[in-house]
Amino acid sequence: MGVVLSARPTVFPSQRFLVLANTANCFRVTGRVALSYRLLPCGSVADGRFRQSTKGLGAEMSLVVIFSYLAVVLILGVLSHKLFRNTGEDYFVASRTINWFILLMTLFGTNMTAFSILGASGEAYHRGIGVFALMASSSAIVVPCVFLFIGTRLWRIGKRFGYVTQAQYFRDRWESDGIGLLLFILFVLLLIPYLLIGVMGGGGTLATLTDGKIPQWAGGLLICAVVLCYVTYSGMRGTAWVNTFQTLVFMTLGGITFFVITHRMGGFANAISKVDTGLLMQAEHIKPLELLTYICIPLCVGMFPHIFSHFLTAKDVGTFRYAIILYPLCIAIVWIPSVLLGILGNVDVPGLKGSQANNVLIQMIGMHAPGVLAGFLGAGVFAAIMSSLDSQSLAIGSMFTHDIIGHYRREAFSEKQRVWVGRLFVSGVLCITYLISLIATPSIFRLAIWSFTGFSGLFPIVVAALFWRRSTKSGVFAAIISVILLWLYFFLRNWQTPGYTVGGTGVMPVTILIAVSSVTLIIVSLLTKPPNSQTLEKFFD
Repeated sequence: MGVVLSARPTVFPSQRFLVLANTANCFRVTGRVALSYRLLPCGSVADGRFRQSTKGLGAEMSLVVIFSYLAVVLILGVLSHKLFRNTGEDYFVASRTINWFILLMTLFGTNMTAFSILGASGEAYHRGIGVFALMASSSAIVVPCVFLFIGTRLWRIGKRFGYVTQAQYFRDRWESDGIGLLLFILFVLLLIPYLLIGVMGGGGTLATLTDGKIPQWAGGLLICAVVLCYVTYSGMRGTAWVNTFQTLVFMTLGGITFFVITHRMGGFANAISKVDTGLLMQAEHIKPLELLTYICIPLCVGMFPHIFSHFLTAKDVGTFRYAIILYPLCIAIVWIPSVLLGILGNVDVPGLKGSQANNVLIQMIGMHAPGVLAGFLGAGVFAAIMSSLDSQSLAIGSMFTHDIIGHYRREAFSEKQRVWVGRLFVSGVLCITYLISLIATPSIFRLAIWSFTGFSGLFPIVVAALFWRRSTKSGVFAAIISVILLWLYFFLRNWQTPGYTVGGTGVMPVTILIAVSSVTLIIVSLLTKPPNSQTLEKFFD
């Protein structure tokens, strides 16, 4: 075994060593047994070999754990296929039979990706405790409300008319094929950056944990391959089962990560005392208007295609009850450790710039929990990443199958053939996403925010579909076009600007998108002809 002697105490399970530092003479203690030690001057040949051997051993142990975890995920996905009913409805929405616990885990796990694990830690590294208020607190309030007022109504409509995708509903609601096609294209384009978050996060995680032995491109490829296998083979039921397992994994290991790292840092109180107090004060880095308008971001949940798919899997409307009640608790369990560890990263890994901070959590795991434990904690990060990537991939396949093939070429393909078309489309999208990940370098957090912003800007559409009889297809078209134009304007001009707000006022761009799309939808709808009475009676009886 090997022990590094340093100026600050190094804590071990049963003992504490304290050695006074001497800049001219530092030593490393090594030995096979407790009574057989020898001193090696730091920087010597033997010391270098020691460093390489222990680091290599730790990386290998981490790899064994991570690959074992991925094997379990694949086995679980394959086992779920035994319940497959060989129908399109079963493949894409699990025959609408998911119970409350799996629904809670899938809805929560699907929303938690590299954004919440890696991105939040990286952003907290720079901006401090206010990051929790920005996304976690607002999500804990807004998302359950979306489940209650939007999700339950979409479930009823989907169950009644057999819908599997949003475009199917919106197409019938406003009697327009064009709306369905435009939304399909827009959803796919907005989901690609969201998928990219997972692929980039997974590749970076594996590269960091293995000290570069497995490069980032290989880690991203591994993530895509595993997800592709169980999603294409087992469909929604396999995705839901795996999501439940993975959500439990990253919720549990997230807490373990926090306690292990803070213990190795001498306790939470000791570690936090070394942090710049500005990072512990919200007002130092986040403007009040930014905090207020950030609450619009979680509205994207109401327009996510993968969340819509999970809504439709519920056994009955009562299944939503526990997801609404327990979602805020799940948010706290994941986000509090993630944000706090990001802040503490300034103590152990100071001086990170920009997107370098995205891997601060992984670097801390490597420093404080090497070997097997690092592998388990790395598996927790992988769980968070894949629990989103699988649902998003399946949603894209479902949209292509039902909104393109099923709608325009229904007679040319049997039900089984349409399922295979969906599988092939999922494969193609994952390949494209992987190739983009090889050249993309933006911050995971900012990339996620811009993806969320686009979906949030479309939120008034689902509200109008469910609650406003007078809304028209022309109004919806106008709203969609306004979102596209504004999103492109803000994104192309400011996506590389950390913490960008409109005119430096603190107002988030998403607020402008929602306001403009809402006003546009209302004005144009009032000036154009509403849907016919039969359509309105169908959806508002």
